[in-house]
Amino acid sequence: MANPSRLRAVALTTSAVLLAALLAGCSEGAKDGDLTAQKLDWQDCPVPSEAEGGGTSPSPLPNGAKWQCATMKAPLDWSKPKGDTIDIALIRAKATGDPSRRIGSLIFNFGGPGGSGVATLPAFGADYTTLNTRYDLVSFDPRGVGRSAPVKCESDSQLDAYFQQDATPDDSAERTQLLDRTKQFNSACEKHSKKILPQVRTTDAARDMDLMRQVLGDDKLHYFGISYGTELGGVYAHLFPKNVGRAVFDAVVDPTQDPEQSALGQAKGFQLALDNFAEDCTSKKEECPIGDTPQDVKDRIAKLLADLEKKPIPGIFPRQLTQTAATNGIAQSLYSKDFWEYLTEGLQQAYEGDGKILMLLSDSMNGRSENGEYSNITAANIAINCSDEKPRYTADYVQQKLPEFRAASPVFGDYLAWGMVSCTDWAVPGAADHPDVSAPGSAPILVVGNTGDPATPYAGAKRMVDALGKGVAVELTYKGQGHGAYDSKNKCVQSAVNDYLLDGKVPKAGTVCS
Repeated sequence: MANPSRLRAVALTTSAVLLAALLAGCSEGAKDGDLTAQKLDWQDCPVPSEAEGGGTSPSPLPNGAKWQCATMKAPLDWSKPKGDTIDIALIRAKATGDPSRRIGSLIFNFGGPGGSGVATLPAFGADYTTLNTRYDLVSFDPRGVGRSAPVKCESDSQLDAYFQQDATPDDSAERTQLLDRTKQFNSACEKHSKKILPQVRTTDAARDMDLMRQVLGDDKLHYFGISYGTELGGVYAHLFPKNVGRAVFDAVVDPTQDPEQSALGQAKGFQLALDNFAEDCTSKKEECPIGDTPQDVKDRIAKLLADLEKKPIPGIFPRQLTQTAATNGIAQSLYSKDFWEYLTEGLQQAYEGDGKILMLLSDSMNGRSENGEYSNITAANIAINCSDEKPRYTADYVQQKLPEFRAASPVFGDYLAWGMVSCTDWAVPGAADHPDVSAPGSAPILVVGNTGDPATPYAGAKRMVDALGKGVAVELTYKGQGHGAYDSKNKCVQSAVNDYLLDGKVPKAGTVCS
């Protein structure tokens, strides 16, 4: 089972076993324990670690900018700033324009929590070449992620079993099995990562970013946060309002919700995206191969999932496509309208007894590579969420809430409701019901909400604006589909964001792009 709270993540390509190896570019030791004085030794980037997803060293950007990597020392425990340290992996592409017009570093976080910025920034880097004219593009593996003191839980074979389990139990025996398997996973995290688990809260990552700002030589933190990255950015603004430079929040997490409210909001968001997918398929001139009407499309999907509950079909040998894996794969395909064609093809195949495409989509969500190795995105995601989120939900409580979740989404309701038990028996207590992002005195923050976003529903953008405080945030609405707005390549959105980040021009509040 993918941890359903991870459905607010950006779709990432990651894979495999965790390695605590150092990056090639190590930082020089800071004098007298002053970590702000450390000098980063930027070198050519190595091949991504398995924890980051594996693959090859990043290729230069279309503008010729090359990627460089380094490590930054940060306190293991921010309450003991002169104590033990950990390495935070960084990546950058230096600004390509006139050096006299360089603004500074633009730091990206692409979400998760648990996504490797070192792996993701090069993958999406071509989208940011305009910003690269005046900024060094910078990202990082947050603590607990990738090469930055990664959380370790289970082995690849154990994770295969974990993701094959029934995540939507129908009786007491299946509920017991789900809870036992969750406890087994959480115990493995404590066994293998006991030292780092208490130190991966979002507040810790925000403090790392302020250290990063200083080490990079910037007076202000210029920031681009996507998905969970908006929550991290909001927490940073709360802790360091006077240090905020030009900041953009895209695909906005609702900071006012507890985990239950967030899961219910996602159920509604993914159902809306599925409705839009079904409407799109059946509204075209050519025949929709998976249904005659939007309701027919959804009815056939529901029947497929019910059939898979009774009898899985062949997926990627030797694994079979289970109901849980299919639900996970469908959810993954709703992150971007660009994926809708793969969902259509995957459903066509599944109706004929072939589950390969839906399983590939599910594997992508879970961070599983073709060679069967997993990144640590699931381990890091659960660790960060459970450290941040105070509530601990019981099976009895979830059972009571199922009617409400099913009303929100016949397809995703059970899946997201049962995901609330992920933090049961977690070794570290959660910090709060929801993050504090109030940031009086901060520079303007551009908050971009997408009306069709499944993972971070549109209503969260307005709530982020209100929570940041009066006079801080400016809201921009994108009437589109998928998770996020800037990477949709909508010219109106990109122009507004670029004008703000490059020239400081704040768009008029309430601007709408379509």
